[in-house]
Amino acid sequence: MANSGHPHNGLKAVFIAQRETILRFLRARGAGDDAEDVLQDVWLRIDRAQQVPVGTPLAYLYRAANSVMIDRYRSRRQSSVREAAWVESQTGGDFAAGGAVSVERIITGQDFARKVEDTLSTLPERTAAIFRRSRVDGIPQRVIAEEFGVSISTVESDLRAAYRALSDLKEHWNED
Repeated sequence: MANSGHPHNGLKAVFIAQRETILRFLRARGAGDDAEDVLQDVWLRIDRAQQVPVGTPLAYLYRAANSVMIDRYRSRRQSSVREAAWVESQTGGDFAAGGAVSVERIITGQDFARKVEDTLSTLPERTAAIFRRSRVDGIPQRVIAEEFGVSISTVESDLRAAYRALSDLKEHWNED
């Protein structure tokens, strides 16, 4: 395939031409309902990537799709572990009879988690996404800056804005 000027034209053209094939690959690998989202993340990666010709674009796209899918799975798993740790920290290790967390504490935790999501949804999209990449996915700020095409100080500024919003939420939550 001839590259017409821009090094990404070939990779993007292969992506567009093979979109359905890559989508089937993701579903076969277990992406399920997330396959479309994974594909969107792959597109964003190749759109933001350094402009270098790729020798085997389809193989590159399969690897990128698989990598994004695995990253999403790990992120979800880490989130579950953190949520369990948070619930445990909020219960102070107090468990109801039978070793189960009390229903009231579970409901309170779920309500607070919803409030956190609501708070994040009020932030600018980039700010919320940077917060999630940093705090949920555990990605270093330097890497986040590269992913979003911004400076590290912009990442830090977005994180401060997210922390401020969540701190305000916690203050109001404790007042209720």
